Amino acid sequence: MDSALVSDAAYLPSTVRVAAKILVVGHFAVGKTTFVGSLSEIRPLRTEETMTQAGALIDDLRGTEDKTTTTVAMDFGRLTLSDSLVLYLFGTPGQRRFTRLWHDMTVGALGAVVLADTRRLEQSFPVMAVLEEHGLPYAVAVNHFEGAPLFAEPEVREALDLLPETPLVTCDARDELSSTHALIALVEYLQARQTRSSQEIV
Repeated sequence: MDSALVSDAAYLPSTVRVAAKILVVGHFAVGKTTFVGSLSEIRPLRTEETMTQAGALIDDLRGTEDKTTTTVAMDFGRLTLSDSLVLYLFGTPGQRRFTRLWHDMTVGALGAVVLADTRRLEQSFPVMAVLEEHGLPYAVAVNHFEGAPLFAEPEVREALDLLPETPLVTCDARDELSSTHALIALVEYLQARQTRSSQEIV
C-alpha cells in the first residue's frame, strides 16, 4: 500500500510558479487532521502522538472519548490547483497551550479555514482571536459530528459573533467533496476581498 503512494503525484510539476499557504485551524479534536487528509494529494505529514493520562486532565474530551492521538506540531498537505499554482495546507494543533505556535503559523498565510463543533462553539473564540489579531481572513466550517446539535445558520453566526461577510458553511471533514466546498468558500471570500481592495485603490 505504501508503494502506491509513491507516484508522480508526490512531485510538483516543473511548471509550478506560485505557492499559496492556507491554515486549517480550530479547537482540540475538531477534525483538522482529517480535513487536511481528505484534501491532500500526497500522504499528509502528521505529527500525532498518543494521548496520555496527563493530557486528559487538561484537554476537553467531550464527544471524543475514543480519541487516542493528538497533533503536537502540525499537519501538512498539498493540493495542486493548476499547472502553475499549488496550495499548501497547514493544520495547527488545537490545544491552547500551542497558542504561540498558532501565531507563528499565520506568517505568510493567505487565510484560514476555522473548523467548529456545535457542541463546543465557545472553544473557537481563542483561535479566531489569533487570526483577527494578525488580520488573517477566515471562513468557518462547522464539522458535523454524529449526535451533535444542529442549529440554523443565523444562530451559529450569532453564537460565534461572525461578521456578515464571513463565510459560514457546514462540512464533513472525512469527505473530500465536502471539505473542498469549505475550502472553495474561503478562496471565493479571499478573491472578493482582493477585488474590493483593488477597486478602492483605483
